[in-house]
Amino acid sequence: MSIADAIVAEAREWIGTPYLHQASVKGAGTDCLGLLRGLWRKLHGAEPEAVPPYTEDWAQPGRREVLLHAARRWLLERPLSSEAPGDVLLFRMRNGSIAKHLGVQSETGPHARFIHSYTGHGVVESPLSQPWRRRIVARFAFPEGAV
Repeated sequence: MSIADAIVAEAREWIGTPYLHQASVKGAGTDCLGLLRGLWRKLHGAEPEAVPPYTEDWAQPGRREVLLHAARRWLLERPLSSEAPGDVLLFRMRNGSIAKHLGVQSETGPHARFIHSYTGHGVVESPLSQPWRRRIVARFAFPEGAV
């Protein structure tokens, strides 16, 4: 099984996990970062750094790109135009705002989809529709790991 297949398979196992801010427990509760943290643990074991407490606004008032900088430290940045299953997608929810939502691309092509966790929905697999696509600010791959 490729690393991309392993990422998508594991992400799909999280579907149905309720949304819970700052949590990262499959079946019990997670937010979007918690989902990525869970995938990292499955692929690589221990998380690479401690995650400090964070607010749901993700440092929006201070305009600090917390998620973008962390993703660049631990993941491999890919061109936005290079779609692949297993990619980590980073979104800006509004024009001019900081990036503060994450998901994992599960399918490409005309029926592209991604898996993410968000308030009121928990972990779901959603179509990667134009409204979502235009919010993507960066695309990353997980480093190779112990699958």
